[in-house]
Formats: sequence, structure tokens, C-alpha cells
Amino acid sequence: MKQAPLLNMEHIHKAFPGVQALDDVHFEVLPGEIHALVGENGAGKSTLMKILSGAHQPDQGTIFWEEQPVHIPTPRRSQEIGISTIYQELMLTPDLTVAENIFLGREPAKSFGRVDRKIMHTESERLLKLLDMPLDPRTPVKLLSIAQQQMVEVAKALSQKSRLIIMDEPTSSLTEHETLKLFEVSRHLRQQGVSIVFISHRLEEVFMICDRVTVLRDGKFVETANVSDVTKEEMIQWMVGRQLGNIFVKEDAQIRDTILEVRNLSTDKLLRDISFTLSRGEILGFSGLVGAGRTEVMRAIFGVDPYASGTVLINGQEVHITSPEQAIKYKMGFVPEDRKQQGLFLGLALRENITSACMKKVCHDGYVIDNATERKISENFVKAINIKTPSLEQKVMNLSGGNQQKVVISKWLATDPEILIVDEPTRGIDVGSKKEIHALLSHLAKQGIGVIMISSELPEIIGMSDRVVVMHEGKISGIIAEKTQMTQENIMRLATH
Repeated sequence: MKQAPLLNMEHIHKAFPGVQALDDVHFEVLPGEIHALVGENGAGKSTLMKILSGAHQPDQGTIFWEEQPVHIPTPRRSQEIGISTIYQELMLTPDLTVAENIFLGREPAKSFGRVDRKIMHTESERLLKLLDMPLDPRTPVKLLSIAQQQMVEVAKALSQKSRLIIMDEPTSSLTEHETLKLFEVSRHLRQQGVSIVFISHRLEEVFMICDRVTVLRDGKFVETANVSDVTKEEMIQWMVGRQLGNIFVKEDAQIRDTILEVRNLSTDKLLRDISFTLSRGEILGFSGLVGAGRTEVMRAIFGVDPYASGTVLINGQEVHITSPEQAIKYKMGFVPEDRKQQGLFLGLALRENITSACMKKVCHDGYVIDNATERKISENFVKAINIKTPSLEQKVMNLSGGNQQKVVISKWLATDPEILIVDEPTRGIDVGSKKEIHALLSHLAKQGIGVIMISSELPEIIGMSDRVVVMHEGKISGIIAEKTQMTQENIMRLATH
């Protein structure tokens, strides 16, 4: 006898100006299962979950909860029926304590409405112990790691007696150890009868943790299947509508003269004696564990953060870069790790974002923007790197993650860089967009641009790099120059040295 679903979403439709986000979508979750929801960026995953969480209303369709039709007009109503959402950008209040965040808006009260902190702390400790997370409930959330904050979100969901928890890209900012811990907690919740919707672009994680998978493509339902019955290649084909092949598109490029040299770079806190070179036409990978100092090196070179000692040379000439503006003059570009906080103006149009780092190109006399030039530059990049958008006037906040990343890359390519730093270039984007960005980086290297690529994904580092610099606790622990030596074992050995 087939198990009755906990959740069933039938014939869901949702349109926004210029785009049909969902078109007759079906989605079902059983009690006590971990159900993956996958698809390319723009497939409709986030929209479907926002409807389930009460943030959006469907244009058509019906939601059934325990086989009864329900209306979810608000996030509060979603929580009331037993649904919690843990977003990729965590929704905690940093200055409040762990306990205050867990019970925010639902604080236990004494007489006369006073908050009963004893009960709040005791219950928080119980929930955290259930998750095997020994945190002091009185600790301000801003002092916690991302992984610990995520567990506070899970504890918050449990405090609401949630029967369905939506996890949106939960591992995107976690180390491998932290990811395995989250999986352990998820399996424990499944044993307790809690259902989880697991949204991820990391398909290997889907095979590790999930029972079933539903695939969306271009706002439409494609397939639901048992994970054990599907291969990774089949899942990718459902997602993109075609066989994708090797996603590490690396063309042969002529590696030429040295364009960047760093000698004995050190900072007051983390970095010590960093030395490396970058050649024209080379993709130089930077690998290491979270906190090893990879991003800090690039921020120092680009003039974002000061360094205490060391030398930076561009084309053989010593330079002293103290600001990103100076770095741009030396033909450097920097695609940051956090595209939303550091790479984009989310409330501005696509055309305004693409030209934001090259205003001299689009301004008359340095003051008045030439709209025709701005549009031409933006149109060229939209076509060249396949940015999917209804128009150049679309606000960047409304684009999918993959297309947002293409906008950030376009912004820096518009400055005509000779050195391009890309920090986690494919984090949080779908497999199809990954392949496009890998192909773009390879093409840039073939044109003679020197590319530095920071990545926490070892297959990406190995598949795309000509050489790999490995860092450990603020120092370079090794540089791997031979392709045959670029193995996950060798890189991890150096990263943990």
C-alpha cells in the first residue's frame, strides 16, 4: 500500500513580469523522507519553495497537507501547519543570543508578559543537545561559525515542531566536516519522522543523503524518482535537457610571460611569506581549507586590505596598490566570493551593473552617462556569455544565481582586464551554468588573460588549473605544477600539512 504524502503540490503556476516561473508543476514529499529538489538556476526551485513557505502566492494550483487542501497566505501560516525554511542566506539576528533567535517572536512568558529566560535557555539547551551541538544558549549568534548558525536554524525549526524543513543550499558555505555533520543531523531528523526538502547544486550530495529527487527545468516538472534508481548522468540530462558531457571545459592555451609576481607577502594577522607567479594564458588554481587565507591573499593584492610587507610586480614593475580603483588601472579584475554582498548592486538594472566598474567608458566628460554606449556594452555581454534576462532593465535581484554570476564576471570583463581573479566562481550555481563559466574562463586564458581561480571544489581545481597553489593556515604549503600530480589526495595532504 502506497504511503500517503505529507505534502502534495498540484498544477502549480506562477508568473512574474516577463517570465513564467512555474508552469503546471507537481511536487510531493512523503513523511520521514529527505527529498532533493534540483534543476538549473531559473528552473523554478526557489519560486516553488517560496509558495510553500507563504512568501509568494500561486496563480493557479492546489497545495495539500496531509491530504487536505490548505491555503498558505503568509510565512506565519506556513510555520503554523509545520513547515520551516532554512534559507541559503541565514535569517538570524546577529546581536541576539542563540536562545533569543530560536524563540524569536515566540518567547515563553511569565506572569505580566515577562520573558521566561530560564525556560527559554533550558529548552534551547535541550534542542541543541538533540542536534549534538554543545553551544551556550547565551552566546550572541554573531560569534558563531556559519555551520553553528545553521544548526541554530535547525533548532529553531524543531522548536516550532516542524514536520517539514526546507534546506536551501545548506552546504554552500560549509567545510567537508561540517557538511558531514549536517548530514548526520538530517538522518537523525528523518528517523524522528521529520521530512526534509534538500535543494542543492552538488549532485554528489544528493546521492549521499537523499531518498528521492524531483527535477524541474524551465519552470516545468520533469521527473520524480528514487535516487537509488538514477545515475548522475541521467539526473544531469533531466536538468539540462541534453547530455552535458565533461563540465570542465579546458582549452589548450599558450602560457606566455609572467604578468604577476608576488614576493614574500605578509599581513599583520594571517598571511606569511606568500610568493607565487602568474603567466599570461594561465589558469592558476588556489586551493586550501576554509580559513587558509586564499581570499585574504587576493584582497591584499587587489588593494582591498593592506599588507604589512612584501612586493607585488605587474609586468615586471613593482606596484603599490592601495585601493580597487588603483587595481583597475593596472588592468586587474576581481570576481568576489559573495556576489550578492560584494559583487552586485541588487536593486539596479542589469545594464547598470555591467558598466559599474568602467564608468569612464560610458560617461561624457566623466559625469554624464551615454545611455547608448551603456546599452551597447551590456548587450554585447548578454549575447557573448548567454545571460538569460527579459531585458537590460531587469533588476539583478530577480535573476537566477548563475545569471547573477555571469553579470559579475561581465562587470569585470568590461574593464578589459589582463589579470582576472575569480573567487569560488561556480558556488551555488547549476551544472549547466558551471560548464558555461568554465568554458568562459578557458576562453579568457586562451586570449592571454592571466586567471587566478580560488575554489573549494577539488574536481574544479584539478579540471581547470594549469598549476595549483595550496595554502594552509596563512602560508603556501606547496605548488603543484605537473598535471599528473594534481590529485585530490595530494592537494588535501598539502592543505592539511
